Amino acid sequence: MKQYLLLSIFSIFLFIGCNSSKENEEKVEQKDTYVVDNYTKKEVDIIMRDGVKLHTTIYSPKDTSQEYPILMQRTPYSSAPYGEGMKIKIGPNIHLMKEGNIVVYQDVRGRWMSEGVYDNMRAYIPNKTENQSDEVSDTYDTIDWLVKNVENNNGNVGTWGISYPGHYATISTIDAHPAIKAASPQACIGDFFFDDFHHNGAFLLSYFRAISLFGTYKDTPTDSAWYSFPKMNSQDQYQFFLDKGPLKNLNEYFQYDKLDVNATASKDKIDDFFWKEITEHPNYDSVWQSKGIIQYLDKVPSSVATMIVGGWFDAEDLYGPLETYKGIEKNGKENYNTLVFGPWDHGKWSRNTVKNTVGNYYFGDSISLKFQSEIETKFFNHFLKGKGDKNSGLPEAYVFDSGKKEWKSYDAWPPKNVVKQDWFLSENQTLTSNKKSTSAVKFISDIKRPVPYSEDIKTVFTPRKYMTDDQRFAARRPDVLVFETDVLTEDYTLAGDILAKLKVATTGTAADWIVKVIDVHPSDMEENNEGLQDHLKMSNYHLMVRSEVLRGRFRNSFEFPEPFVANKKTDVNIKLQDVFHTFKKGHKLQIQVQSTWFPLIDLNPQTYVDNIYKADEADFKTQTHTVFTDSSIEFSVIQD
Repeated sequence: MKQYLLLSIFSIFLFIGCNSSKENEEKVEQKDTYVVDNYTKKEVDIIMRDGVKLHTTIYSPKDTSQEYPILMQRTPYSSAPYGEGMKIKIGPNIHLMKEGNIVVYQDVRGRWMSEGVYDNMRAYIPNKTENQSDEVSDTYDTIDWLVKNVENNNGNVGTWGISYPGHYATISTIDAHPAIKAASPQACIGDFFFDDFHHNGAFLLSYFRAISLFGTYKDTPTDSAWYSFPKMNSQDQYQFFLDKGPLKNLNEYFQYDKLDVNATASKDKIDDFFWKEITEHPNYDSVWQSKGIIQYLDKVPSSVATMIVGGWFDAEDLYGPLETYKGIEKNGKENYNTLVFGPWDHGKWSRNTVKNTVGNYYFGDSISLKFQSEIETKFFNHFLKGKGDKNSGLPEAYVFDSGKKEWKSYDAWPPKNVVKQDWFLSENQTLTSNKKSTSAVKFISDIKRPVPYSEDIKTVFTPRKYMTDDQRFAARRPDVLVFETDVLTEDYTLAGDILAKLKVATTGTAADWIVKVIDVHPSDMEENNEGLQDHLKMSNYHLMVRSEVLRGRFRNSFEFPEPFVANKKTDVNIKLQDVFHTFKKGHKLQIQVQSTWFPLIDLNPQTYVDNIYKADEADFKTQTHTVFTDSSIEFSVIQD
């Protein structure tokens, strides 16, 4: 049977982070017969309650002298190889593979070899009729078939996945089948209006090339990629998108019956159903609301143990895992629900590399390896092979302090000894614990010279590295406001969420607001980072600890946008996701405020229009923005 194309391998690599170094590739080569030697593979098409068949691959241990749990991953990224070939590695990690588990992969509805029509973040139906189906029922029906038909299973099922497969792991916990005893949603999508393609209503333009992966229509099973990625013909994404202008000029890349995407075509025609969904639904309306899963976490039964995993520097899915943990915690007081967050970008905890870096920044050795052996394996073994009670030996929250570069364990997240503290964006670029005065700090937001999110000249599929990038290049621009503490005389640890409480004004009627939290390193910092880009130094390194954007029209409601009144002082509150970071003695804490972040997010016209995806060139105008010095940042601070 024809195998899936290199293109699909590329997409999986980018979305779930399963690459490895040359050293580890050599290790894999030495072990690449383990699955073949120790497992048998079987492919089946499991019939759902509405008659649709989902392609499922089952790896069972050849040793049939005992019963094994089932570990399952449902994925839109292909359960290949199809036919006689076998995966080199199966399961969440090499330990669980070698200990012996029945490992199952399934192509979700409408993807690859499964029947049906795919829908992004397919909406959950709380009260289904007999013939209705959703991803919850597809998961339930699959597990029901597996426990009844797969030989040597012990009746216990665990689910896991990273990124989109992480979302399906969350789905498995909703109205869960009684056989599910453990689930580990990892970097799990929670809501497409806040994860991946949007951040607080702003469109992640940097995800442009990924749209077709999810939005190219297919209604028949296939083992080959049916989508293709837009050809940008440029290595400079900043200039590419600047030259393209308004978002509606990108429609031509999603007209799939055209051979030449540069040819003149209708500006309104769109063949890609996901791009059409994005452009026709600019607000958090019923379409996006129905696709979110966070609001249904009250339907996770206490019989399912959950371990939510994420990375503090995950550019793709940071909202999802944090809100999933908090949602289960809020609604399931009797649930076993734990959180693991490390110094990782998207999916890096699943890799076998020894050195753990994100972009330019080095956090330590064997961090991912320790997670796999001491946390993940222990979790699944306890609930699928062991007693399965709440005494797992694991902490409620196992989190990595990205400033001190060390793991900490807490019996709650955020820790119980956290207090809220406000710091004010004061005059003379200072960040102070008390409000000094109320004055106006102005800057010009030039629509032709937006602030770049990275100083690298590149074209990426999805952005990652920028999450730890040195922010000196931005701090030295006149359209980025900088507020900074004095050199800290003692350690200062943030643990939890951050709320930017801005007081702003604009000469226009629309604006985006971006807030970044920066750890400014001492000038005498040791230069011991081997992976640093050649043009950088650790001396005075501006490490971005957290950042977020709010599309200003959504300051009061994501569902009902509204314009700014020109020159009127206005409150804009921006929630930044949780951090766990110690600003060490000798460092400085810095806040940067800006209004463009290009092309990470699309350009705001800075003139209010009903739908930015349909804005005209004439709508885009340079404006002057103001930040008032009674603005503040509310931190969650550990108090000893």
